[in-house]
Amino acid sequence: MGEAGGLARGVVVRRLLAVDQGPGAVSSLHVRVMAEAAGVTVRTVWRWLSEAREGRLEPVPRQDGFTLDDEQWSTLTEVGGNVAALHRRLTADGSSAPGSVPSLGTLHRVVRRDLQSGRVLEVARPSRKRVEAGRYDRVLAELKLERAGDGLPVVDAELATPSEPGTGEGREGSTGPSRGGVRLFVPGARVVSTAQVAAVVEAVGHTVAARGIGCVFGDPGVGKTVALQQALHLLPDRVPVWRAVDAVKPGLPQMRASLLEALGLAAGSLSHRAQPADRALGEALRRPGVLFLDDAQRLSSPLLDYLRLLWDEPGTAAALLLCGAGAERVIARAPALRSRVLTWHQVPGLDQERLAETLAMFHDVWEGADPADVGSADATVARGNFRTWAKITSHVYALTKRGRDVRVDRALIEQACTRLGPYP
Repeated sequence: MGEAGGLARGVVVRRLLAVDQGPGAVSSLHVRVMAEAAGVTVRTVWRWLSEAREGRLEPVPRQDGFTLDDEQWSTLTEVGGNVAALHRRLTADGSSAPGSVPSLGTLHRVVRRDLQSGRVLEVARPSRKRVEAGRYDRVLAELKLERAGDGLPVVDAELATPSEPGTGEGREGSTGPSRGGVRLFVPGARVVSTAQVAAVVEAVGHTVAARGIGCVFGDPGVGKTVALQQALHLLPDRVPVWRAVDAVKPGLPQMRASLLEALGLAAGSLSHRAQPADRALGEALRRPGVLFLDDAQRLSSPLLDYLRLLWDEPGTAAALLLCGAGAERVIARAPALRSRVLTWHQVPGLDQERLAETLAMFHDVWEGADPADVGSADATVARGNFRTWAKITSHVYALTKRGRDVRVDRALIEQACTRLGPYP
């Protein structure tokens, strides 16, 4: 509460105390009138009065007012973004005055608030060449970062369980619906930031900064959409992200309607009026932002050329990201758009050297599994495909729940793989 709010509270409390000569002296009408005068709720005024009767006339300052100075922020960088380690240093070195360091929970909120306001934490940036698998996972998991509304657990975030119809409680053990377009198939699974994801983050960041067109492609199931979701999540909050959903083999009216809807324009009244719709789209794309179209392999050459015309408009400041298995081949058949693509990025399969480590971060069931057993299943069944590994994890998890102390060995993994059928 600011200074003006504090004065308003002081006036309200003192006026009510002046008429508070005994039990029941202050009526609900007194409180309602003062609540209207102060611009707060009746419940708030009753709370103020209750605290004033106990001797607290002024509000207690919130701990969230704490701010990390540059030296403390540098310390947070040194400890790899570990907020708990920073809290231990602040409370152990004796340099801080007693009571000046907030609780660990408050410190988490302070760091999250600073990151959302644009303050840069260097450890969250990918390096030029190789990025340690799990580096983003540890940093973001410590910071508990999850963008409200997206629903995608960036790293190490527990999936929310769905609610039963008509109730507010989730079902125990349910895997839940897909999160951000990603189905994980098993309770407790986490979206993992691998080195491949970090490379996509770099490519997307450059494309958005240059306001260009980018194409992310690769085999089905290697994690293209997951990587792009995380890359878009890590963009500054001031950069709007528009996600267009295309139908199967859409026509131009359907394409125009999906773009209008993604940009928050009146799709119903404009989708079949070509010139007004195109003018509205052109005006909207003058704002810096990024338009993301998944499954771009569905788009025909005329639709890709329509996108090219929109991006050729003078003053267009938005970036365009096209993603899909085979998207590069479809774009190649539209030479005008192909020549304007700034960034081409192919997402490979999982890194074989770090496969066991990556799976252990994906789900706890893989902790302690023999890397040789994991490598054997990858060579014969999964072949570096993360979606296939998510399905194997689901079956391994189910098999481990059949008894106590069930060990994840080669026999159990092979049993899980047999459930994938001839087309894993």
